[in-house]
Amino acid sequence: MTHWFHRNPLKATAPVSFNFYGVASTPAASKICSDLRTSRARLLELFTDPSCTPETMRSASDAYLSLILGFINSLDGGTQDNKLRYIQNFKWTDTLQGNLPSAQQDAVFELISMGFNLGLWYSKYASRLAGKEDITEDEAKEVHRSLKIAAGIFSHLKEGHIPKLITPAEKGRDLESRVIDAYVIQCQAEAQEVTIARAIELKHNPGLIAALAYETANFYQRVDHTLSSLDPVYIAKWRSYTQLKMCFYMAYAFCYHGQTLLASDKCGEAIRSLQESEKFYGKAEALCKEYGQTKGPGTTAKPSGHLFFRKLGAQLKNTLEKCQRENGFIYFQKVPPEAPELELKANYGLVQPVPFEFPAMSPQWTPEVLAGFDLTKRPKDDSAKPKKEEEVKPMKEPDIKPQKDSGCQIS
Repeated sequence: MTHWFHRNPLKATAPVSFNFYGVASTPAASKICSDLRTSRARLLELFTDPSCTPETMRSASDAYLSLILGFINSLDGGTQDNKLRYIQNFKWTDTLQGNLPSAQQDAVFELISMGFNLGLWYSKYASRLAGKEDITEDEAKEVHRSLKIAAGIFSHLKEGHIPKLITPAEKGRDLESRVIDAYVIQCQAEAQEVTIARAIELKHNPGLIAALAYETANFYQRVDHTLSSLDPVYIAKWRSYTQLKMCFYMAYAFCYHGQTLLASDKCGEAIRSLQESEKFYGKAEALCKEYGQTKGPGTTAKPSGHLFFRKLGAQLKNTLEKCQRENGFIYFQKVPPEAPELELKANYGLVQPVPFEFPAMSPQWTPEVLAGFDLTKRPKDDSAKPKKEEEVKPMKEPDIKPQKDSGCQIS
């Protein structure tokens, strides 16, 4: 498969001890604090473990998130705020503005931020699998599913949890709607890339492949449009990726549309369609170089070196040469001055996010356990004493060694 996807870095966070001395007044309350501390540390550790599987990640994320929900949800299912929601300060960095952390004393902020990293992990897991040289059918399905899960996680955060924040999401940062939307649509587009690769491998109708490629190009164009109003300092590299993928899949669409036209004995129009494909492919090549030279968060790669990129170039050249030969011997049709309009609509293969829900609150949370947290025993805040800032160290993500022909240097 050797597909390549741009990836922004994981969010980093300050350590949280959950040491509520005096407040956690019973052994059961203290036990939950201990479990929160260890399960959080375990989950953060797995985010950067290249051997972690979706099953392991699901188990670890459920373990922590089901516990932190006990700081948010009401035990009786009511709408009143849990008394523990604002007891702990949480600090997280941003995937684009990574060195500038944000802090909120709100367990909802923690839930969303950890969920955001979970979505990123699924997208990164998919990227690692997709970059393999000899990917199995089951692995391709896993890439496809992981990207749909990631899209579902980001959608769920936007629709179900970010609106609940007391402090609104900061403009241009991870939890702002434009950034979330960009992640959702990108995951959908990348999942459709897997669909296209599968359709080509199984030699499906060129018309279907052209329509899927056109829809995928439109997805990338939507991501680029969504990012265009953000600060270019932070999103230049990301936009370079979306633009090159948009051009690449427009080249795919015109290439396969040309094959459809040739099969319908419209050789002149087929040649013009393939010429338009060449134009978009050239733009994609130029954007590949631009991507490699653009500074900013994300993957360091040479996209034009990837096998899937080079294969389209060879196929495009061979198909155009065939059309020109056929036109010179059989059809003798004029090549139109204007490229054909692509009014393609895919009826199959379009990707929708997999609906996502956080786990149920841990059964460890009972009315008796919650009563064991006595907020009247919280130490009074002494503003005269300087507070020690919790350090936020970047996540040490593993370097992914390049596969043969992949063109990828670091993921």
